[in-house]
Amino acid sequence: MKTLDESTIQTLISKAFDMLNFSYVPYSRFTVGAALLAKNGNIYTGCNIENASFGPSNCAERTALFKAVSEGVKDFTAIAIVGGPQKKVNDICSPCGVCRQTLREFCEKDFLFILAKSKTEYKLMTMDEILPESFKPEGQIGATQI
Repeated sequence: MKTLDESTIQTLISKAFDMLNFSYVPYSRFTVGAALLAKNGNIYTGCNIENASFGPSNCAERTALFKAVSEGVKDFTAIAIVGGPQKKVNDICSPCGVCRQTLREFCEKDFLFILAKSKTEYKLMTMDEILPESFKPEGQIGATQI
């Protein structure tokens, strides 16, 4: 498994916790923050944003990813994710399936997920562990025909 130094992990976790303050969650009241580390060293943050019709809602992980991609960045190393009801993080918050697959579009199998419930309590997982046998942009049948 690829590893990051503890200082980088702590920075990402801290930035993810900061993003809980920006979540817009009037329906679920479940706040999520994310901090995505690009291979160029930049960190892109995101929070979850809900909508009354639910479909247009966006998760924190995809918010961070879309910010980065919209600025031309498409190579990533790791993401820290925290979440809980009303900014209270009591347990690990795992990304939804849509976020896992969306991140897989831009991230290699050894990309790291830092699933944290505090700065000292976190779990590291690779993309391959969190989304085994994923659809992948390389080698998809028909991908070059589009």
